[in-house]
Amino acid sequence: MKKIILDCDPGMDDSMAIVMAAKSKQLQLMAVTTLNGNYPADITAENALKMLELLDRSDIPVAKGMKEPMVRNVPRDPFTHGSDGMAESFLPAPSIPLSDKHAVNLIIDIVKANPGEITLVCTAPLSNIGMAFKLAPEIKPMIKEIIAISGAFGLNKYSFLNATGDTPQSEWNVYVDPEAAKIVYESGVPFKAIGLDVATCFDVDFSENDISDFLSSPRKEAWFLSNAISFVHHRGFGAYCTCIDCMAVAYAIDNSMIKFEKARIGVVTEMGAAFGMTVRDGRHHHIWQNLPEIDIAYDADYKRFLELLRNLVLM
Repeated sequence: MKKIILDCDPGMDDSMAIVMAAKSKQLQLMAVTTLNGNYPADITAENALKMLELLDRSDIPVAKGMKEPMVRNVPRDPFTHGSDGMAESFLPAPSIPLSDKHAVNLIIDIVKANPGEITLVCTAPLSNIGMAFKLAPEIKPMIKEIIAISGAFGLNKYSFLNATGDTPQSEWNVYVDPEAAKIVYESGVPFKAIGLDVATCFDVDFSENDISDFLSSPRKEAWFLSNAISFVHHRGFGAYCTCIDCMAVAYAIDNSMIKFEKARIGVVTEMGAAFGMTVRDGRHHHIWQNLPEIDIAYDADYKRFLELLRNLVLM
C-alpha cells in the first residue's frame, strides 16, 4: 500500500478526495492535514473531521495547519462551496477531536518516521508544505514525491478558461500562496503538478444513471456527492467542480490515469495581472535553466477516473 498524507482545505472537492483516499485499498492514509484555502483553517479542519466521521474513520488523525499564507494576507475566494464549505450538506458537528499537533509538525514527524515512503497529496495551497521545508529542510530527500492540484500551464483551452485564482490566468492554490508554491516547486522533491489544463475538464461529468445510483445508495458519501452535484448545477457550473481535487488522489491510486511531461516552471510572486501564474518555459532554445523542472499533467483518462470515483463512492 502507498502511504500518503492528504494536505487539503475542504471544500466539497477536497471532501470527495478524502472519501477516495480513505476508502481506497491501494492507499494507507496516514493523516489529513488542513489549512486556510477554500475556507479559513478552523472551518477546513472541522470539515475534514466531519468527512472522516461520516466515513467512520476516526482512526485517521486530522491536524490543523497554516491559518494564513506564508507572507501574505488571506485572499477572498471568488468561488463558493456554500455557507458550510461543503455544498450546503450541513453535516453534524464532529465528535472526533483534532490532533494536538500542528499540521506542519505532524507532516515532519510522519515523514521522518517513514523515510522514503510518504507521498504528499496536496489539494490546497502549499503553505503547510512550504513551512515544513523551512522548518525541517532535512525532510526533503525523505519524501517519495508530491502530487498536487497546482498551477495552470497553458497546454489547452481549459488551462485559462477555467482559471480559479483571482487574476486572469492563475490557479487558486498557487494564487493564495505563491511564495509557498515557489519554495515547493524549487525544493528538488519529485513534484507532479495536475494543473487546470487537466483538473478542470468539462468532460468530467456524471450520467443520470450515476446520479440515480448515488441517490439510491445507502452510503452517506454517495448522498454527499449527489448533493454537491446538485449544488453546482443550480449555480450554473459543471459536475467537474465537485471532484477537481479527486484527480490527485486518483493518480496516487493508479499512476497510469494521468500523463505528464517535464517542464521548467516559474511562479510569479510580483503583484499585477500575472500574480500567481505558473509560467512554463516551453521554448526549444534559450530555455531558462534556472527554473525548476517539474512534471506537469497534459492528459488524463477521464472515463477511468469517473469509474474509479463512482466505484469508491458506492463501495
